[in-house]
Amino acid sequence: MVVVTHSGKFHADDAWAVAVLFILYPDSELVRTRDPATIEAADFAIDVGGIHDPATGRFDHHQKGFDTARPSGVPYASAGLVWREYGARCVASLALQHTGQTLGPEAAQQMAYAIDADIVQYLDLSDVGAAKNAPGGYGLSAVVSGFNPNWMDEQRLGYGEAADAYRLSQFRKAMALLTDIMINSVKYRVGALLALEQVRGAEVLEGGRLLFLNNGALPWTAVVRKEMPKVLFVISHSIAEQRYMIHAVPVSADSFDARADLPASWAGLRDADLARVTGVPDATFCHNGRFIAAAKSYEGIRELARLALLDAAQGPVAD
Repeated sequence: MVVVTHSGKFHADDAWAVAVLFILYPDSELVRTRDPATIEAADFAIDVGGIHDPATGRFDHHQKGFDTARPSGVPYASAGLVWREYGARCVASLALQHTGQTLGPEAAQQMAYAIDADIVQYLDLSDVGAAKNAPGGYGLSAVVSGFNPNWMDEQRLGYGEAADAYRLSQFRKAMALLTDIMINSVKYRVGALLALEQVRGAEVLEGGRLLFLNNGALPWTAVVRKEMPKVLFVISHSIAEQRYMIHAVPVSADSFDARADLPASWAGLRDADLARVTGVPDATFCHNGRFIAAAKSYEGIRELARLALLDAAQGPVAD
């Protein structure tokens, strides 16, 4: 396969789109050009060529009259156009390669939709000038743009093969970054899918107000928030750190507010200070935000949980 995209300055949308195709067709040849004959002869033309026709591998959005948009109204640039066509296949391929899991078509498509909503649409919005980058200029589109040669590079390299080779190498670095982001996004979502039954089947304690997870790395927040309204705290074993944690349950994905906070007297304390206040000898820390604390033993974390539940019963609990 020959994959063509435009020469000159690149952006996150074309780098993402090409990265997707190279996941599916890793032995492809990458050409960056604006030469019409080369573009016409390519198997895929990304962000160049003035044609949007997935059946012939054409994914441009700059042509006059192009107005294709998502149902939400968010316009498509090349990242979204390629992802719409190949996202589910890309997700399935990455899931198999990096998690060993075979996803059915529906599961792969749902993950592709989620990644579009979380990442891809913002690359498109930035490319078409409909959204600003993150504060400080370090949204993903700005990070990718930073891989382009600056004026000092251009002055050093001049015009010709050396400059083209350098820009191509930088484009490949941007592709590698975006590929890692895709891999991590898929691994996270596959992990969350596999964790569902483990979280649902975890041990419930203290009359349903406490949940115990054998593996603290399991993504539990969405399940507990949506399906377990009585749970105020989750305790877990951190295998990597060989300690036990207690977590407050957030009321929503976008909020630090919790159903119940850990006691105010614990906030910001560590080791002997926390042990003295709680009476738990192996208590090690409580975050100043009162949403997480730790102890070295299961018995210690159970006692911290008991004290936290008593404190919560004496005060207002968030909805």
